[in-house]
Amino acid sequence: MRGLDDSLNDTLRDAVEHHGGKVVLLCSFQKEESVLIDELLRIDNGKTSVRIATIDTGVLFEETMQTWRAFEERFGIAVEVFDASNLDEPWSGPEHCCSQAKVAALERLLSGADAWITGIRREQGPTRAETEPIEDDEKHGLIKYNPLALWTEKDLWRRIHERELPYNPLHDQGYSSIGCASCTLPGTGRDGRWAGTEKTECGLHEHA
Repeated sequence: MRGLDDSLNDTLRDAVEHHGGKVVLLCSFQKEESVLIDELLRIDNGKTSVRIATIDTGVLFEETMQTWRAFEERFGIAVEVFDASNLDEPWSGPEHCCSQAKVAALERLLSGADAWITGIRREQGPTRAETEPIEDDEKHGLIKYNPLALWTEKDLWRRIHERELPYNPLHDQGYSSIGCASCTLPGTGRDGRWAGTEKTECGLHEHA
């Protein structure tokens, strides 16, 4: 675990020291962000210059909204919100999910940033198996930090329980990966995302 701690800490320190307020953490209120935000605050002595932002599709689980509030209360952070809801074409299922509206929200979120931090891990699936802790994001012209790239589910839960961190209660109901309520089912890895379709990514982390 020590090597993983070093990798997490070193990667986040690199992001903070090189980019400061020009780096943004994309937060979806899953177990990965529980660990990332806690570590960021420890690096910055209880506060952080890193922007913490989320994309609100308008169809998030109520449990995710509860976790959002728990994060703000526990960590003392203010989460920037970027709207990707679509009243004209509701996200009633995978066919309307993760559309250009979500990608456009990400572009707004990353506007003015030099780098971004994600919770991507190699273990999550074949499309992420080659993820490096620090990468060039050529699509967005930024540096992409993936501090948890080498971490497993077991590693995450050990840290969450050791430090009694808040986490999304849907994880206790069999949801390993949590997206929108309209198209996420319980499942291991990312199997519950867009279940029954060939979709494997939401568009935010696809390469150019």
